[in-house]
Amino acid sequence: MIVVHHLNNSRSQRVLWLLEELGLEYEIKHYQREPTMRAPASLRAVHPLGKSPVITDGENTLAETGAIVEYLVDGYGKGRLVPPPDTPARLRYTYWLHYAEGSLMPPLLMRLIASRIAGPQAPWFARPIAKRIAATLQDTFIGPQIKLHLDFVESELAGRAYFAGDELTAADVMMSFPLEAAAARGGLDQSRPKTWDWLQRIHARPAYQRALEKGGKYELLR
Repeated sequence: MIVVHHLNNSRSQRVLWLLEELGLEYEIKHYQREPTMRAPASLRAVHPLGKSPVITDGENTLAETGAIVEYLVDGYGKGRLVPPPDTPARLRYTYWLHYAEGSLMPPLLMRLIASRIAGPQAPWFARPIAKRIAATLQDTFIGPQIKLHLDFVESELAGRAYFAGDELTAADVMMSFPLEAAAARGGLDQSRPKTWDWLQRIHARPAYQRALEKGGKYELLR
């Protein structure tokens, strides 16, 4: 039995979605974030890094969303959610599968970190300086990088319904988390209609809705 060690408001939500799209049986073990937003220490009993997502499948323990997605699609997909080999769609699929975390997610994560530099955890006397540093970083690097990537994504969806082509693939599953993060705190809205429409369509899928019901509160969608 596949077991998903599921942390609330995390990348593991898209693993649940993938499992629902594939129609696989699985079990969920729920974990809640600590007040610091870190994963609880109990996840280290499953994987040394103590992060989510992690799945166990028999004797196999696997972390990293991309690796989990490939494991599930290759091992259980029976050709579903992946284009045929040696096709242009397969090349696009591979690109977007890795682009999601390799290129799009880093500036979004930097934006989150920058927003917390001058937060309550910083000494009061350092907050004005920290706030200026964060604002400069946002204005000169983070903001332009996010815009560059969101414009690129919008242009790539201009001629196709999904990232690899006209059919949903696991690459779309991978792209869901960073684009949900972009909608929550990265400036993604209806001014980029192709990307916004893609986001609404994946959220309307029955498998996505089932994953939300089983995974619990997912505040990235607020």
